[in-house]
Amino acid sequence: MNSPNALCFGEEFPATGVPCHVEVSPSGLTVRFQDDARGLGELSLSFSTVSVSAGGLDHDQLVLRWGLTSQVQTLYLKDPAVIRAFRSAAPPVLTKHLDETAATVRRVRSRNRTVWAFMVAVIGGLVLAVWFSTDVLVGWAVDRIPVEWEKRLGQSAYQDFLVQQTVMKEGASVAAVHEISQRLLEHILDNPYTFEISVVKNDVVNAFALPGGYVVVFTGLLEQAKSGEEVAGVLSHEFNHVLERHGLERIVKQLGVVAVIGIILGDQQGLAGVMKQVGVELLSLKFGRAQETEADVTGLQLLHRARIDPDGMITFFQRMSEQEQGRVEWLSTHPMSTARAERLKKEMALLSKTVPEPFTFQWETVQASAGAVRR
Repeated sequence: MNSPNALCFGEEFPATGVPCHVEVSPSGLTVRFQDDARGLGELSLSFSTVSVSAGGLDHDQLVLRWGLTSQVQTLYLKDPAVIRAFRSAAPPVLTKHLDETAATVRRVRSRNRTVWAFMVAVIGGLVLAVWFSTDVLVGWAVDRIPVEWEKRLGQSAYQDFLVQQTVMKEGASVAAVHEISQRLLEHILDNPYTFEISVVKNDVVNAFALPGGYVVVFTGLLEQAKSGEEVAGVLSHEFNHVLERHGLERIVKQLGVVAVIGIILGDQQGLAGVMKQVGVELLSLKFGRAQETEADVTGLQLLHRARIDPDGMITFFQRMSEQEQGRVEWLSTHPMSTARAERLKKEMALLSKTVPEPFTFQWETVQASAGAVRR
């Protein structure tokens, strides 16, 4: 016997059906059973004794039925060759309903494809929208975080850091940093922060700012700078990271879209515990290129309002970028490029002409007072 190409169902058959082989002739079908233990032999079915419909999950099978109402037998044809032979040999009156069913199936499939394509497009659009609007979402979330809460976060990281450092309390270097800071802070418009600046005895050429207005200046920066104006450029840059809430933006972005949406919807209490866990990361926070550029430009404008020569910012950044990167830790968090320096020069050219006011301290005395520890 040829291999089975169909399944037959009926009361005398098991629920899983009986495999059989079907052949199509011009007058009907011949059904031969693979397991003839029941003595079924073969069945000859004329087209006039059967009804046909589409079946299967994808409506890609033919379902033939015959017999009395109480003893209906069913034959499932799933072999494409047998199906084609049946459709070719069966009379039109038998296949008319089948053709209508096939047309309906095609319409349903087409509609389903359209629906799925639409859903994929919508989901893809939403994913892209979230991807490209992440900065917008982060901005909305940051705006909902109270400044007082931001201060507590920055203060915690600030105090944890200072405990492990040698903080300078007095001397020419501390006085100079205080004078520079006061000149800048007096010209910050609508400042919501009370800045706290500490000078730490360390030869790392760096300074950094934490959310809430907490700033650390290393004595290595004071030794490398050629003037108070250069240090003012660095501090103005750092102050504007605080004013633009860049540190908070980076943390919120690290928490992910779900947390961002939670903040937007008002779930600040639940988020507070999560953000405290990442508070330690504030000390190694790296700002994005757009944030660095914004701090550059707004820092330059602040220097101009404070009547501090803004050229000091450019000259210091350029000099640091030209030194060996392996020895200048400033570059790890404040990468400088020729394009960035040129941008600052263009911004400076747009500022109105003013006469810079010099600082009261002698820079040589400040550097001598710094006395950074050599490692």
